[in-house]
Amino acid sequence: MPPKSNPKKLNSLQLKTLCLLQELARHPDTYQTEPDTGRKVLTVFPNPHGNHFHLGAYVVGTADATGLRNEAVWVALERKGMAVNHYPTAIVLTEEGEAYETGMRGTILHGSDH
Repeated sequence: MPPKSNPKKLNSLQLKTLCLLQELARHPDTYQTEPDTGRKVLTVFPNPHGNHFHLGAYVVGTADATGLRNEAVWVALERKGMAVNHYPTAIVLTEEGEAYETGMRGTILHGSDH
């Protein structure tokens, strides 16, 4: 469900994808830092096993992650100022993209028990 305030009017798939990208940006093993800007260049994306994958301490259903490898979603996030698209190898979160409140954390990031 989209957050109450969604000034960029991101759709549900874009919000879910941005939420996952923000979480990837919290893990140093999934990004490199641009020397000039300090922005995080996400280059490592999780590989699902079965119907889920692990992202840090969380489990994510693959149904909630279809935008992670979807060029149209990356293009939309770039158009809305959330990221810089280098599909399919990398995506760079802008400062706005890293700080944007998606309202999806509690919905798609589930605590891991293993």
